This record gives sequence, C-alpha cells and structure tokens, in this order.
Amino acid sequence: MPRKSPRLTFAVLATGAGVFSMLQSLIAPALPTVQHALHTSQSTATWVMTAYLLSASVFTPILGRVGDLIGKKRTLVAVLVTVAVGCLLAALAPTIGLLIVARVVQGVGGALFPLSFGIIRDEFAPSEVSGSISNLSAVIAAGGGVGMVAAGPIVSALDYRWLFWIPVGIVAVATLIAVRYVPESPNRAEGSVNWLGAGLLSAWLVALLLPLSQASVWGWGSARVLGLFAAAVVLFALWLSSEARSRTPLIDLRVMRLPAVWTTNTAALLFGAGMYAIWSFLPGFVQTPSSAGYGFGASVTAAGLLMLPMLVAMFLSGVLSGRLEPVLGAKALLVAGAALGAVACGFLALWHDEQWQVAVAAGVFGLGIGLAFASMANLIVGSVPADQTGAATGMNANIRTIGGSVGAAVTSVLVTGRLQPSGLPYASGYTHGFTLLALLCLAAALAALLVPVRRGARTTGTPFAAGDTTGADQRPAVIPGARG
Repeated sequence: MPRKSPRLTFAVLATGAGVFSMLQSLIAPALPTVQHALHTSQSTATWVMTAYLLSASVFTPILGRVGDLIGKKRTLVAVLVTVAVGCLLAALAPTIGLLIVARVVQGVGGALFPLSFGIIRDEFAPSEVSGSISNLSAVIAAGGGVGMVAAGPIVSALDYRWLFWIPVGIVAVATLIAVRYVPESPNRAEGSVNWLGAGLLSAWLVALLLPLSQASVWGWGSARVLGLFAAAVVLFALWLSSEARSRTPLIDLRVMRLPAVWTTNTAALLFGAGMYAIWSFLPGFVQTPSSAGYGFGASVTAAGLLMLPMLVAMFLSGVLSGRLEPVLGAKALLVAGAALGAVACGFLALWHDEQWQVAVAAGVFGLGIGLAFASMANLIVGSVPADQTGAATGMNANIRTIGGSVGAAVTSVLVTGRLQPSGLPYASGYTHGFTLLALLCLAAALAALLVPVRRGARTTGTPFAAGDTTGADQRPAVIPGARG
C-alpha cells in the first residue's frame, strides 16, 4: 500500500470527522437513559451535551491554528488519540461527573474539521480539492444524522455505553492508519500561538454559550445568565483588541474581514441557528403523545427512522454539490441550501399532522444541509491564504455552532414558554418555532447572496486565481502579517 494515497487520506479524515459529528447527536436521545443509569437529575444530565459543546467551541479554532503552525498531520493524530481516550473514559464512567469530564475530552475533536479541510487543501491535486471538501462536508453533515438514527437501536439492543465503545474502536483504527499513511502538510504558518488571544477566545465563547444552553434551567432573567452575557461582551471586546495588536494573532482579523469570509460566516450563523434547532426539536415533536393534539408518540428508534430521509438527503446532496460547484459555483449552492432549509421549516409550520409530512420536510431540510455545509467550507478554503486555512475554517464551524446555540435557545422559549396542564407544549409553540427557523434560514439565503463571486477558481479549489473579481484586498500579498 502506498505511503501517500489521497483515497486513504480522505478515508481517515472522513472517519475522524464523521465520528466526531456523530458524537454530537448520538447521546442526545439517550440522555434519559443516562440520567436513570447514573442516578442523577435531568438538569445535571444536560451537562453531558453542554460540556461537549463548550469544549468543541474552545478547541476547534485554537487547534486549527496550532495545526497551521506545527503541522496538520501531527495535530490530527494528537486529536484522534484524544477523542479515542475521551470515548473510552465515557464508556467506563461510573458517575455523571466523570462522564461530563469525558465529554470535555471528546470535544477536542472539534479540531478535526479545520485540520481535515487544511490537509485536503495542502495535499490533494487542485482539481480534486473542491470535490473532496464537498464529500467530506457530506460525511460531517451525515454524521449528525447517523447519531440521531442509530442511538435508539444501539441503546435498545446493547447499552448506552456502546454509544462510546463503538467510536473507540473506529477512531483507534483511523489513528493507526493516519500515523502511517497521512502525509504531513508542507504549508506552515510563521510565529506562535497567541495564548492571550486563545484564553480570551475561550473565555468569551464559554461566557456566551453557557447561558444560552442553561437559560431554560437558570431563567433568562437570572443574575447568572445576564452576568455571563455581559461578561461575554466585555471579553469579546478584549479579544478583538488583543488579536488586532498581536503580531501573531490566533485568528487574523484581516482575513475575517475579507468579503467572502464575513458574508459566508454570517450565512453560517443564521443557517446554523435553523439546523441545530431542527435537530434538537423535531425528534421531540414526533415523540410527543398524540393526546397533546399533535405528535405521534414515536419511540426513540421510530423518531430516528423519521429522521432517516434527512440523513440520506444531506449525504447525497453533499456529494452531489462537489459535481455542481464547478458549474454553478459555491455561492449559488449556499443560497440554494439555505432556501431549501427555509422551505422545509415553512412546510413544517403549516403541515405536520401526518408522519409522511414530517419525513418529507426532513428530507428537504437534509438536501439544504448537504449543499450548505459543502459550499461554506469551499467558500472559506477558497478565500483565505493556505496558512490560515485551519483557523478560518475552525472559526466558521464555531460561528455555525454559536448560531445553533442561539437558535435552539430561542426556539426553546417559543416551544416551552406556554405548557398544557399535562406539562407538554402546545402545538402553537412548535408552529411558532418552525416559523422562526424558516425566517432564519431565509435570512441565511439573503446573506449568502452577498457573497462575492470568484470567477476562474471554481474548478481548481485554489484561492486568488486569475480572474478574481472580489477585489485585490483578498490577495495574500496585501494582507500584512497574514502568515503570522
């Protein structure tokens, strides 16, 4: 077997990123089981999700930058080992406290996204970059769907601990293959990690995401929530100041201001709000007993099967986008993906009385996710200097996560703001929630329309190609310190 094989490299990257994406959603349907097995409260059990979210948000851009500096393969292997250790700890965890710690360790795997995109850009032939990024994005998108579909059968047939035992084996094999066959990328950024910037980035992300994820428990008007939001604003301002003054910024703000980057990130924020909220609330909707006036009383497994059209659709559309992007352009695909999300959520707001209606809407939303994931990654990778790929794609993933947290929190207010005597939400809460998500996805499509069109680079996957019409300010030569 050759030491340098693009197909083998892609298989390793897809395995790692797919497992991490699956871990995001795999445990969610099993939280009641975990709560019962570990003798804890519902509010404590939710930290199994919150800890993972916070950890991934912190480590994704930081380790993406570390990979740019010290080598993407070296960082990739270290992250894969960490994910395997985190899954092993979770599988063995005798208490909820240790399980939460294990989820923090697993969250380090968020760096697999920017590292994988960077390795593809550095190691693959220019003509293969766009298609490979689209295919990897399809795997990442589908990973979340696999988690929702597979959780029920795994817990029913085995035990919730197998939600972690299975990834241990998969990631261990991927790590061994990566050590031997994934090449080390030659492109390195100069300088060192701005640890002050890393600390401030971590602080404002935690201060923002923690109250968003816990507001339903703490109360939106509580001192903890309001205080953390205020701290997030102050820490964000300090982070911007630190990055602007640093000779070796963690996130080069000049790159973030590039028209193609900030417009894509805006679309990612809005689309992420719709996507993660659908993932969070649609399974709960179909599991609601029909006595509530809606829902189908579906089991966890049946709810996962209703999500199957979304899983299949987002994988197929993600793969298909790699073939459409050279013809239509990544911008058009991002607009189409966000628009399909808006159509799906609008459909759910109006028609959700039959299971087939939910399945159709899930499938349409899946088409949108596949197109949007692939196009966002291609737009970012094709618009930044090579030595900024990890940090820029990591920040894009983070912004999508922030949007998801905001969308899920606001949707939760709409859905649970008024409850029936039985304790279940009214149907109108879900209707208002789906309507909001449709508007968010529509806003994402409008933001995507602002993305500048780059001509002459569609089939190469290489930024700043001849014929670039987005403005000279996007070229690396005129971004002072871009390599720092």
